Amino acid sequence: MKSKNLSNKILKTIKSRGFKFIELPPVIEANHILQRSGENFRKYLFSFNNFEGKEFALNPDLSLSAILHYAGKGISKKEKIFYSGNAFRKSYNNKKTVIDQIGIEIFSSKEENKDDKEIIDTSIKMLKTSGFKKATIKIGNFKLFELLIKKLPLVSRWQNRLLKFYWNEKYFSELLKRLESNLDIDPFIVSADHKIYLKMKKDNPNKMIAGRSYKEILSRYENKLQNPRITKTGKYSAKVIKEFLKIKTSLKDAPDKLNRFFKKYNLNIFVGKDFFPITNFSQKNLKYEFSASNGRGKEVEYYDSFNFSINVKLKNKTKTYIAGGRYNNMAQKNLGLKRIPAVGAAINLGVYE
Repeated sequence: MKSKNLSNKILKTIKSRGFKFIELPPVIEANHILQRSGENFRKYLFSFNNFEGKEFALNPDLSLSAILHYAGKGISKKEKIFYSGNAFRKSYNNKKTVIDQIGIEIFSSKEENKDDKEIIDTSIKMLKTSGFKKATIKIGNFKLFELLIKKLPLVSRWQNRLLKFYWNEKYFSELLKRLESNLDIDPFIVSADHKIYLKMKKDNPNKMIAGRSYKEILSRYENKLQNPRITKTGKYSAKVIKEFLKIKTSLKDAPDKLNRFFKKYNLNIFVGKDFFPITNFSQKNLKYEFSASNGRGKEVEYYDSFNFSINVKLKNKTKTYIAGGRYNNMAQKNLGLKRIPAVGAAINLGVYE
């Protein structure tokens, strides 16, 4: 009952700020989820097939349903919406499988900084309505990482890899190890090439494949195996990336600290206040922090600009109560729709349990 009463209070707070309530379906086509999060995410889905063989899943992420709902209306004007419902994910580490969520979104936003600030301000209102007197607000910005990667001496294939897997901490760490060793290709590929090379070497050198002789192909493999596309600047780039991801400071000091970091490595990047939607740091009992790695490893990989989390203490444990950010490219990049500038946040009422 407490949870229901609290939920109603929060919904009332959101409505008072001009957001329009929408109902979201409990199921979603599985391919929408897999296009966005990759085939590896399938293990978290509660999925089933309908009579026509089409695969559906219980909704694991209400933001995804919200943007599909907006896109289905065929409009391009700005819209502020909110919703309430359950998200379902299989758990492999004793986490809840049913997450009670309330979410807010702004679609087709034209003034991004203004709308980012509105999402933050509304999130703080939800926090206060929930009765929390103290909280830490952590801010990150994927754009900063993107700027860094583009300024480092990396070939395009390495830039693409690092940007693609930024949110996946485990695989990203493996990529950095490869970068440090200066190997530009996967060791498994090198091993596979070596096996093919040895097999072909036993065959007739004059045999032809697609107009090329075995002798010609073997020569190419020999060169490839002797010099597996090294990048001499890999160790340096990995060092800079690791140092960047460790940057944590007060949000007020973030521009200065980031600019000193970029200057240290002679990278032509300037960080202004426009990277962060918060300018008022005087709100009582709210601590504002910047973390270059905020949000990584949280199974949410679609933020492409500013992102944030609001952390509270419950039963002597720090928990993320509200999290959100901007995801301008998700509709186009992950769902095959037109680009829809979007920013949003979700409150996890399950932290009380």
